[in-house]
Amino acid sequence: MRRGVAEKYRDIDFSRARRGAVVKSEPGKTKISIRLDNAVIEFFRVAVDKAGGGNYQTLINDALLEHIHRRSTLDAVRQVVREELASYGDPRGSHRRNKRLPPTKARRARQRTRTRRARLRG
Repeated sequence: MRRGVAEKYRDIDFSRARRGAVVKSEPGKTKISIRLDNAVIEFFRVAVDKAGGGNYQTLINDALLEHIHRRSTLDAVRQVVREELASYGDPRGSHRRNKRLPPTKARRARQRTRTRRARLRG
């Protein structure tokens, strides 16, 4: 800073000044530092520009919240389906152990080959 510019601020009294943020953060939010890909930041900045203004960081926060809610809803649905299917019993349980398993694709292919050969011979 040039000496002339600094001179006009010498009479300011900082004795009762406090350190900290000039703007207080909202309750329930925490300021962090995070590294994101340039493509991610550019995507959200362009989205804000197309929307006519706003804050790209808020858009990123909203996208993360939506992902969390969608994920938790999906997990809840999976849990309900598992619980409902459990009442019908495990289809791979002990009652199927003695039954013949259906042929695999390889076994089916061998059977088709034998059938074709038999037709050609016959």
